[in-house]
Amino acid sequence: MPELPKDFIDLCHSITAKRPKTVIDHILKHGFITTEELKVTYGYNHPPRAVRDVREHGISITTFRVNGSDGRKIAAYRFGDVQSKQFTKLSGRTGLSKKIKDALTERYGCKCFIYLEEIDERELQIDHRVPYEVGGDGTEYNSEDFMLLSGSANRAKSWSCEHCENWNNIKDRKICLTCYWAYPDSYTHIAMRQIRRLDLVWQGDETDIYEQLKTKAHSLEKEIPAFVKEIIEREIFRKHP
Repeated sequence: MPELPKDFIDLCHSITAKRPKTVIDHILKHGFITTEELKVTYGYNHPPRAVRDVREHGISITTFRVNGSDGRKIAAYRFGDVQSKQFTKLSGRTGLSKKIKDALTERYGCKCFIYLEEIDERELQIDHRVPYEVGGDGTEYNSEDFMLLSGSANRAKSWSCEHCENWNNIKDRKICLTCYWAYPDSYTHIAMRQIRRLDLVWQGDETDIYEQLKTKAHSLEKEIPAFVKEIIEREIFRKHP
């Protein structure tokens, strides 16, 4: 791999998020990374998403083809244009991300949109409401097209979306807009499945209530989620028989 400009190397080293950093460090060391390496070596089941994360940090990535371990052609990725002018232009996305995050935290506070728990702003991750693989990036950026997620919520959303028929084949943005993973406060399905869910978080002094529920559920030999559902259902039918 040809010698890289110092300012480009500095940009690479400034990225600390695990997924894009993994891709960048591998390319810096080996010159490129394959979809096979992303899946087998690093455990990323959707390589294009990991590569997209790198691009969103202002680093150009190009795709080419190589032979995989079984002899078939697979995708591989390497740095694109590393000249100052190019990556400085691209890195505007990083600045944009900060503006989006600031706008969302100002309006909604530092909390996860899915689990509704309040966490440190540094731990919140920006995610498209409609997955990039379905809706694309577009040309206009509206903060309301994004959401703030905790790391665990982002992983749960990624897994669910990547196993959704709309993600893999249909690619209909309207389907995503009615999904729990886009608008958890108003949805008609979860990844095209007729499921409803409610995520409850007990924080601070509220944890005492959770421990009481846990103890009671254990005494009845029930799982906590099932026990809580029973309490809610009894209350509903008590008021509206």
